[in-house]
Amino acid sequence: RTLPPCVITLHSGFLRLPDLLDGSQITERIFITFLSSCAVMQEHTVETAHGVLHVTVHGTGNARRPAILTFHDVGLESKSCFSTLFKFEEMQEIVKNFTVVHIDALGQEDGAAAYPAGYQYPSMDQLAETVPTVLQYFNFRTIIGVGVGAGAYILAKFAMCNPEAVEGLVLINIDAEARGWMDWAAHKVHLVICSVLICSSEEMSAGTELLQSHRERISKASHLPNMELFWKSYNNRRDLNIDRSNTFKCPVMLVVGDQAPHEDAAVECNSKLDPTTTSFLKMADAGGMPQLTQPSKLTEAFKYFIQGMGYMASSCMTRLSRSRTTSLSSSYSMEGSRSRSRTLSQSSQGGQMPPSPSHTMEVSC
Repeated sequence: RTLPPCVITLHSGFLRLPDLLDGSQITERIFITFLSSCAVMQEHTVETAHGVLHVTVHGTGNARRPAILTFHDVGLESKSCFSTLFKFEEMQEIVKNFTVVHIDALGQEDGAAAYPAGYQYPSMDQLAETVPTVLQYFNFRTIIGVGVGAGAYILAKFAMCNPEAVEGLVLINIDAEARGWMDWAAHKVHLVICSVLICSSEEMSAGTELLQSHRERISKASHLPNMELFWKSYNNRRDLNIDRSNTFKCPVMLVVGDQAPHEDAAVECNSKLDPTTTSFLKMADAGGMPQLTQPSKLTEAFKYFIQGMGYMASSCMTRLSRSRTTSLSSSYSMEGSRSRSRTLSQSSQGGQMPPSPSHTMEVSC
């Protein structure tokens, strides 16, 4: 039978079914089949003890698998921080097998109303306390966390306080140490975010299109005061106090762009983690936002990481190659450019479990 007009929310936005099908009529069975093949997006508002969160959920995933939960960096929100990565063609193999949940930090979603003067924005610890509420709201038992910058810190804090809820962590541009040495006026926030948090020195000097687009977006944002509050909260963060005796209880992949502003901090964090459960991925030509500039390499590394956790064991890995480096924690390494090295799929033949991720990796392909 024919169905009334409806709206389906997809990754790319809102799509009217009659427009999609050019006005033709379809049966209910075909419609259900069509729905099942789509990555349906749902937007939610989740009330927490520290404020109301905007949360976006993609797909229904597999109830027996953890959800992939993301948390963005300062100056970004979930869409600008992660859409390039999660819309990437090769990432769809992962997306269709997991529920993907994007959290926008309080007041950071696109179009959010600016907080009034004098508003006390939550601390980083308090923002981490909002994550359990999201898990409870959606009835998620465990997650694989993917965080960038401030989001990486928040998910790291959450994982240390709730180890039973986290099966794996991908921490991009992590800085686990307290800083508290910058104080910037609100009208400078867009420059600070681009120059200190997001972009590498090469990107700043070159004035890349990516840099310009982020500057323009931040400077025109109606909730710029909220960004400043988030920045100040991150800048006033406490040291996570990570060491070999106080570390994560799950596999961790640290990611940073070569020559990125966060490179030294990520290296320092890597030195404090358990080398048998940690991999360190330093990406060449990635700048300060590898999830935006190198989605292909990051997707392949993420697939490898998930495979190492026992999920998607038969996943094809054909693009990412890893150059041989010397790691203080391990003598194991893999070599080279695409033309002269084994790929990740070749190094884990037949979908077998890959080697323990206790190595430094520099991606130069």
